[in-house]
Amino acid sequence: MPPIISISRLTKTYASGFRALKEVDLDIRGGEIFALLGPNGAGKTTLISIVCGIVTPSSGQVTVDSHDIIRDYRAARSLIGLVPQELTTDAFETVLATVSFSRGLFGKPADPQYIEKVLRDLSLWDKRNNKLLTLSGGMKRRVLIAKALSHEPRVLFLDEPTAGVDVELRRDMWALVRGLRDTGVTIILTTHYIEEAEEMADRIGVISNGEIILVEDKKELMHKLGRKQLILQLETPLERVPAGLAAAHALELSGDGHELVFTYDTQAERTGILTLMQDLREAGIGFRDLHTTQSSLEDIFVSLVRNDT
Repeated sequence: MPPIISISRLTKTYASGFRALKEVDLDIRGGEIFALLGPNGAGKTTLISIVCGIVTPSSGQVTVDSHDIIRDYRAARSLIGLVPQELTTDAFETVLATVSFSRGLFGKPADPQYIEKVLRDLSLWDKRNNKLLTLSGGMKRRVLIAKALSHEPRVLFLDEPTAGVDVELRRDMWALVRGLRDTGVTIILTTHYIEEAEEMADRIGVISNGEIILVEDKKELMHKLGRKQLILQLETPLERVPAGLAAAHALELSGDGHELVFTYDTQAERTGILTLMQDLREAGIGFRDLHTTQSSLEDIFVSLVRNDT
């Protein structure tokens, strides 16, 4: 099955000479939630803006469901819904009027039943006659999603969809996005909240300095790049790791010398934990408790971006 979005050798150089994108290749599968992560200035917004027809690429090709975004602009754009980060709405329009108008912009015939369904799904039906200026920030963000869905797109771009909303509403939005994915809509998500990508995404892409440095299934990424640590709470604090132990094991002291931290590879045939325990006994180092931790997606992201700079 071909990808619903295919990006090939995409570049963008602005008039100032700044190269925002450098030969980007990326395929996005139909029906997945794809999280695009990257620091500020990495090229996330430029990439989304090109796919959505807002910014013109310098070179390369982008297709949406096999429609070229330049040669077949109308067909490509009709398949896409975009929820921008900024709360850009006509403050004096009602919710119902602004969502219905957005549908008409794409040449779709009026469909009050569909618009009602979208508003109900977003818990906006009771607010349908309210003017946008009376809504809270979280409700305005829901209206932006309703506008993006008004023309029944197959692909939905969410640019920082939960920026500035409270934790409870953020979790409501996560449930909404999963529900859209279950109906067959492909979701492309940019976010600064690493836990958002960790919670929702099927695949993760990391962009840095205008280049895609990694694309991986989330579970596989966590499995391959995640580290585990064994933390031993010592009976007697140490000033330093004994030279023999330091040479044999990846050990660090923390907690003012009260904790010994052992980092190991979950993919290795042997973790080295048993050998470590033997060496600790022989060195006369006792511990009163231990626990393990595993690196989060945030740890992996920071490490990847740091290595790319």
